Amino acid sequence: MIISENFESIQTINTPIKQGDNLAAFAYTNSFLNLVSDLNQPILHFWTTHPCLILGLKDKRLPHLADGLASVKQDGYDYFLRNSGGLAVVSDGGILNVSIFLPQASNRVSVDHAYQIMEELISQTFPELKIDHYEIEHSYCPGDYDLSVNGQKIAGISQRRTPNALTIMLYLSVTGNQGFRGEMVKRFYDKGLGGEPNDLDVPEVWPETMTTLEDLYRTPMTTADVRQKMTQTLQTAGMRASSAKIETFMAEANYQAQFDKEYAKMQKRQPTLN
Repeated sequence: MIISENFESIQTINTPIKQGDNLAAFAYTNSFLNLVSDLNQPILHFWTTHPCLILGLKDKRLPHLADGLASVKQDGYDYFLRNSGGLAVVSDGGILNVSIFLPQASNRVSVDHAYQIMEELISQTFPELKIDHYEIEHSYCPGDYDLSVNGQKIAGISQRRTPNALTIMLYLSVTGNQGFRGEMVKRFYDKGLGGEPNDLDVPEVWPETMTTLEDLYRTPMTTADVRQKMTQTLQTAGMRASSAKIETFMAEANYQAQFDKEYAKMQKRQPTLN
């Protein structure tokens, strides 16, 4: 496995996001980007949210954004704007968000290599599936490293970088009504465009282009099952997995101050939606 060639151990952390506290998700992301160099080992971060639509930076330019957001609310989902990526993704209790953080001070990872790290982790965690990577054009948030099975998308990958760190971020559709998720995003863009030309090149979402792991395996599956399987995959590859070091760092005042700072930045970003 690519990641185990360079690191012998990894810190794992699971932070379920409380209802009404969605901004914490990316406050963790930004804080861990700063923290990973001090840890000097990778971090594997898992998180889930209550139902919400996570908007990308391009989405806030929709000509009728307020109408699109009203549609999301009518569908029973909340929303917030992240500080990365261009287009909207869905998050709820059936979608597992996964981030791998890598220190980059001495061993820099290329963009393509970073995507391969996450793709390999998912492929080895689910060896029964033939997972491909290419853009699923009519999915929501399509990209070159969409992960799919039989032409249906199950996950999307993005990444962010700082001078000394890298995070590879994935959302993985584990269980739940993926058709409804696709319909909700389709309505969001239809309302957000309001009949005007699609100059932003937002996707024409076809809900049938996406599916879940549970539907593929035709057996009940939870995000907790997947967390366990992914961690076991890394351990099988020879990596030691622990949460002790990161939990110690997160309890320190310096980390708490960094988290609060990042949370405040996320709060300042949100009024642009109104």
